Amino acid sequence: MESMEMWLHKANVLIEALPYIQRFHGKTIVVKYGGSAMVDHELKKNVIRDVALLKLVGFRPIIVHGGGKEITKWINKIGLETKFVNGLRVTDKATMEVAEMVLNRVNKGLVSMMEKVGLKAVGISGKDGSVLRVEKKLAGGRDIGYVGEVTEVNPLLLNTLLDNDFIPVICPIGSDAEYHSYNINADDAACAIARAMKASKLVFLTDIEGVYRDFLDKSSLISEMTVPEAREFLASGNAGGGMLPKLQNCIDAIESGVSRVHILDGRIQHSLLLEFFTNKGIGTAIIGDEEERYYAEK
Repeated sequence: MESMEMWLHKANVLIEALPYIQRFHGKTIVVKYGGSAMVDHELKKNVIRDVALLKLVGFRPIIVHGGGKEITKWINKIGLETKFVNGLRVTDKATMEVAEMVLNRVNKGLVSMMEKVGLKAVGISGKDGSVLRVEKKLAGGRDIGYVGEVTEVNPLLLNTLLDNDFIPVICPIGSDAEYHSYNINADDAACAIARAMKASKLVFLTDIEGVYRDFLDKSSLISEMTVPEAREFLASGNAGGGMLPKLQNCIDAIESGVSRVHILDGRIQHSLLLEFFTNKGIGTAIIGDEEERYYAEK
């Protein structure tokens, strides 16, 4: 039997969540879904449950997912060579065909999991409804094939889905002016979509706990950063290589009207709920200069 103290604790958790539910009810949030949370089956189920709860309390979630590990697995299976330049996959025509096939397979798998928990979800790529238009992206001046830089986001299809109570689940494939398919970095795609949709929150689910002042000191996790603080941190040289483009995406999103950007460890069960609905949170939130701090004095 659970004690009265445990029941009261559960009630207090709900009360703590109330102001955050009120503040973001009816607001659009974009979740970039990647890392171990996409590979581990139990973590995947927990993320889907988190999204279900966010939807049911009035949030308007959009999911943007990657699939780099799956793409690499299938490329190796069929005997193609995997090459990277400056962290970007060299994507020739054959690799592009595999990437599109794999990302669409991952996409429909996520949709099926959402439908199983009672959510209405629609899986699309950025090609559908011309959601993501791109131009060729170069890596240090080098042509790396069918890798795209987002130039335009058409929000019409996304708004139509949201207004009809569906959750858009988007794989990062876009098309250029000639309607050729291009693979897009999922972080970049999520950031572009969040800007175009004027999202209240953009969330990066990753395999790191957040931003540390000193990566070797796990007690130095930064709960909140303003844009000037994030710029100063980038200039300090303390950000690791993988964090540099992610933080720059966060800054770009805030300066384009997104209220808050969160970097979370998707390996922690229910990390979305812990960050959104508790006073302390568990990851790092980047906020605009005018935004009220949630955590610093609490």
